Amino acid sequence: MQTQKVIDHIVNWLKDYATNAKVKGYVIGVSGGVDSGVVSTLAAMTGMKTLLIGMPIRQKADQVDRAQDHMNDLKSRFPNVETISVNLTPAFEEIYKTFHVHDEVYPNENLTFANTRARLRMLTLYYYGQLNGLLVCGTGNKVEDFGIGFYTKYGDGGVDVSPIADLYKTEVYELAKGLNLIKSIQEAIPTDGLWDTERTDEQQIGATYPELEKIQKEYGTKTADDYKGRDKEVFLIFDRMHKAAKHKIDPIPVCDIPEEWRA
Repeated sequence: MQTQKVIDHIVNWLKDYATNAKVKGYVIGVSGGVDSGVVSTLAAMTGMKTLLIGMPIRQKADQVDRAQDHMNDLKSRFPNVETISVNLTPAFEEIYKTFHVHDEVYPNENLTFANTRARLRMLTLYYYGQLNGLLVCGTGNKVEDFGIGFYTKYGDGGVDVSPIADLYKTEVYELAKGLNLIKSIQEAIPTDGLWDTERTDEQQIGATYPELEKIQKEYGTKTADDYKGRDKEVFLIFDRMHKAAKHKIDPIPVCDIPEEWRA
């Protein structure tokens, strides 16, 4: 990949989009992962106002520290960068007490609360975005957004622009290196940070991003019968998750009403 060309292209795209939308810049949620690290740096490079927000919810200390270290690094390098940390744990605890049900009756409760965390963060980003005249900048990559739908609908999927959604995860890591992000961000193990216990993306999905990327690049041209061994296992994972995520990946369906019925 021609890293510098890609970097320049995204920075110019972000700058042009914000200028045409007549906004001051972008707000980005910083998690301590490589995706938000890359996106926040690209936004900062536009020279426009860039607000970085840490939003811990029952978060592990190393994730919070990594996010803060990255925000401090960008703030020291770019005068247009502002940073704040909003502890969302108390708000989430109130939601938890209000919504909590018996797990044995509703076994999906833990997953539901994981998605609720993402939606609480989305609400926070839009609050501060509107307050400051900024667009919410998404941090999803190509595998997450268009491959397996590994994001929360109206959570981290609720954004105004998606600057790295056409980049595979391995390419995002290349950008992180090219942008000279702090080492802890470049080496961060992918995790969504939505659970009380540590769950990496690979543990949740059952496959690595390079494995998934190989399948995604061939998806639609091959079937399960074209694979064997580990490749076949990953194809079946990708195929199952892609089909289950169609309601996220495809536009919202609209029930069309025949014109003659309007008379």
